[in-house]
Amino acid sequence: GSSSGIGLESALLLARNGYITYATMRSPEKDTSIKTAVQKEGLPIRVVQLDVTDDNSVKNAVDHIISEAGRIDVLVNNAGYGLGGALEDLSMEEIKYQYETNLFGLIRVTQAVLPTMRKQRSGRILNLSSGAGIFGYPGGSAYVSTKFAVEGLSESIAYELEPFGIKVILIEPGFIRTNFTNAMAVAKKAQDPTSPYSELMQKMMASASELAKNASDAELVANIILDAASNPNPRLRYLAGKDVESWAAGKKKMDELEFFNMIKGLTT
Repeated sequence: GSSSGIGLESALLLARNGYITYATMRSPEKDTSIKTAVQKEGLPIRVVQLDVTDDNSVKNAVDHIISEAGRIDVLVNNAGYGLGGALEDLSMEEIKYQYETNLFGLIRVTQAVLPTMRKQRSGRILNLSSGAGIFGYPGGSAYVSTKFAVEGLSESIAYELEPFGIKVILIEPGFIRTNFTNAMAVAKKAQDPTSPYSELMQKMMASASELAKNASDAELVANIILDAASNPNPRLRYLAGKDVESWAAGKKKMDELEFFNMIKGLTT
């Protein structure tokens, strides 16, 4: 997911720090940002087509990278999008596609690189989770549940892969100044003003817009990704942003009802 936002900034920063970087994206023909930077700075970036929802696309991309580079040292699973809407307003098709991208796509790419990393007996897998992987919020059931799944998956495979010298790392951003919020999909039924959840969603979207005004820059997350990729002893989890640090601290300090009421306050 290197065409914009965190993926773009991370690809550029890794390349500027000496990593031969394969910037994968669904539609490379639409990309200009990375190609311009490569030409200007002479960065070691190769753009490769990869659609995380397509088995053949994942296999072809990983096979190409291994045949050209001979190894894979770091995988950054960044592809994903947000889906907004109360659960009752979400269609099964909308939920399935959210999971296909945010969770099953991450699994596909991870499974594709693991044989190479095991043979090397080294590697880093950096999974982009979210503050939404730590706590839920109204209107986010589909997105939040994919990120909770990424958290559990990552924690579990960290045990499985540690004997092979492979480290698994979770990056948990808060609000980041990218086009993520603008590009968020809203369930079809959730856009209907007669939905019983219409007022709730309007308040939640207004709160999100307000919180986004103090969002961190994508460079903050890119720097954390670089540190996690290169640190000899990386942590399992890295929070990324003052907002998510505050929420995570609140969840630890507060009892469940206090935290529930705090999040509920976003819609009142």
